[in-house]
Amino acid sequence: MSLLQDLIDAIAPTTAYAEEPAEAVAEPLLAEEAEEADEAEEEEEDDEDDDEEEEESADQLEALQKECAETAACAKYVHHYHECVERVTKEMEEPGYEEKHYKEDCVEEFFHLQHCLNDCAAPKLFYKLK
Repeated sequence: MSLLQDLIDAIAPTTAYAEEPAEAVAEPLLAEEAEEADEAEEEEEDDEDDDEEEEESADQLEALQKECAETAACAKYVHHYHECVERVTKEMEEPGYEEKHYKEDCVEEFFHLQHCLNDCAAPKLFYKLK
């Protein structure tokens, strides 16, 4: 049983430790420590600025896919997908739609469209990445 008890104690220790008094934590900072804290804050601000710049840049894949959607190669897939969406939307508005056993979706058309867009955009994408 001692092995089992040792495993339980290792996973969930039952020993509790008291916290340090508040006075010990609130010691005044030395001049060097204050400078280090200021430098750390400045670095955090710089990191936040970098994050904002990254968020502002547009996703280049999406831009390329929009261009590819207008090409002749992918235009037929875009057309088929939009026709399917219209057909399904009209069907959903009909009475008795909920009781139908088969409900059409546009998954197949969507995947054909995405496949075409990705095949068109992928070769161009890596030339535009930083």
